[in-house]
Amino acid sequence: MVANIRSGSSPGGALRYNKEKVDKDEAEVLFWQRMLEPFDKHGRLDVDACMESFWPYLEANRRTTNTVFHASLNPSPEDKLTDDQLRDIAQEYMERMGYGNQPYIVFKHKDISREHLHLVSLRVDEKGCKLPHDFEARRSAEITRDLEHKYNLHPAVKGQEQRDTPDLRRVNYRTGNVKQQISSVVRSCLRNYNCSSYGEFRSLLELFNVSVEERTGTIEGRNYAGIVYDALTDDGYGTGTPFKSSKIGKDVGYKALQTYYAKSNEKLKEPGALDYLRHTVKDAMSPHNTRDEFRQQLKAEGIDTVFRINPAGRIYGVTFIDHTNGIVANGSVLGKEFSARVFTELFPTSRKEDQHAERKHEPQNHTHAANPVSGVIDTLLDLADVRAFEEQQRIQRRWRKRRL
Repeated sequence: MVANIRSGSSPGGALRYNKEKVDKDEAEVLFWQRMLEPFDKHGRLDVDACMESFWPYLEANRRTTNTVFHASLNPSPEDKLTDDQLRDIAQEYMERMGYGNQPYIVFKHKDISREHLHLVSLRVDEKGCKLPHDFEARRSAEITRDLEHKYNLHPAVKGQEQRDTPDLRRVNYRTGNVKQQISSVVRSCLRNYNCSSYGEFRSLLELFNVSVEERTGTIEGRNYAGIVYDALTDDGYGTGTPFKSSKIGKDVGYKALQTYYAKSNEKLKEPGALDYLRHTVKDAMSPHNTRDEFRQQLKAEGIDTVFRINPAGRIYGVTFIDHTNGIVANGSVLGKEFSARVFTELFPTSRKEDQHAERKHEPQNHTHAANPVSGVIDTLLDLADVRAFEEQQRIQRRWRKRRL
């Protein structure tokens, strides 16, 4: 079972999100604690009624900005649990996390095959004091592991063991051995993710401070195609130490990547391969969310979102990176309802600082002018290196003849 925790400034957003699911019959209220009846006289979930139970705590608060505790508990699809078991799991989780005496409401989502829970509560008590949250993620992981043993659930680490990702860490060029760091990240990404295009692969690698460039062209009538990898700073700038793929290995070269894209494309076309990603992204596409809240909500589900923004502030592309299932997909791959145009309308950019913040996530163009005669480092193919060497030899021979 995996627990994802997020926070926010007001519980209204989390409650409206869950209400939308309930209204669509994609979720139901499982139970609530220390709260007034959360339904109106027609039996419909009432956000205002829920807020009445939260207001005394919020009004007593004086210093805490992120007052909301919003967690999702995600059992394995193989775990078939009764509502009573889900209630017990949610209640024990909240008690051990320190929210047992807080007002909270629990929703069961059933819109996908993997039923899961959403729990909405507050991080401040009735006196307005913030509840302890030190080592929250670590404590949550320990609690879910205990619950797995207690209820005989499939362990969350099972999927992680199948995904061989211990070497997927951001490249840090300051620590040295940059080529080894880059090769480790690239090979791990190829093993553990499916990317059907160069653009998707580039977006994935840039999360780990690695850039990748395709170089194609013609030299003396012969076509060439190659790959260059480079380390990036945390700000997305190249460090100036690029490596040709041939210096790392054929398995990360141009031909190998074309084969990898083709195989990934076939896997992503399999029935149901993209269902989880589609559903999760769709859930987060609420008009009540800002673009940053949308991205944070997906991040809590193990999905990174990379928007590409033009200088006018318009979204012209979006890529989703699902770390849980090892899938990287552009919005166009998921469907028309996830196109750049849809996100531009949903999250219009109006402030310059927003544009700047988004453009940090654009793929950087770390190009270097190719010059095969001088043999500069970014020349892709050995063909170019040979040409530079041969030209140097011709110059030396002419110089020797003149001396004779």
